[in-house]
Parts: sequence; structure tokens; C-alpha cells
Amino acid sequence: MITEKIKTLQIIHLAICIGSIIAYIMVGNLSINSLRVPEINSSTGIFLGIPIVGYLISNLLFKSQLKQANTALEIEENMSIYTTASIIRWSVLEAAAFAILFVKPDFIIFGAMLLLYLAALRPTIQRVKNDLVSVSNN
Repeated sequence: MITEKIKTLQIIHLAICIGSIIAYIMVGNLSINSLRVPEINSSTGIFLGIPIVGYLISNLLFKSQLKQANTALEIEENMSIYTTASIIRWSVLEAAAFAILFVKPDFIIFGAMLLLYLAALRPTIQRVKNDLVSVSNN
């Protein structure tokens, strides 16, 4: 039963990742040449905050949502909370990546880095266990 819930979450994650990557390729004309660090000065430095804030907020919301989980229960019983927390986290990361894409396309490398991080967050049984345990220890 837990593997079915993980597979469902993995499909949602995959759809978010593929959709975002396709959007980046189509809208952002993502290529090797566009993946360069742009010149950063006082007028463009504020745009570096978008991925940083996106990363921080996504993890903050994820952890605060996971605090609702009851660690005395089995992992399967906490999966709905974990699913909600994961989708919130992924949505914030995706929103930050799209904000960069549409607001400051010159900084597309930072949006691509957010998408790589998003892809690295692929849910597995071990990750679910680790995340639930780490929140209960805090």
C-alpha cells in the first residue's frame, strides 16, 4: 500500500518536473549557451533573491507542514500529510523558477538550478522515512 502511494507521488513529481523543463526549453529558449552566469550588479542583484527565497520558503513550508505528522503512527498513515507538504514544496520551487523565467530571463541559470534541485527531491520510501524522522527530532 505504501509503495502505491509513493508511486502516485512520484508520478506527480515527474509531471511537475517534465512540465517545468519543457516550459523552460520552449519559453526560455534553454540551451547550453543560455546557461551562463549573467553580470550581477546593484540593479540586478535583487533577482538573486528569487531562487534563494524560493528555496528557503519551500523548505520552511515543507517542514512546518510535516510537523503535523504523528510520528507514533505508521508512515502510511502520515502519507497524506507528506504528500501535501511535498506538493507545497514543489509548487514554491516551480513558482520561483517561473518567476525568474518571466521576470528576468537573463538569470535563467538560477531557475535551471532550482529545477535541478526540484528533480533531486524525487520521493522515495527512504526519503519519506528520513523526512518524517528529521521533523520529529526537531
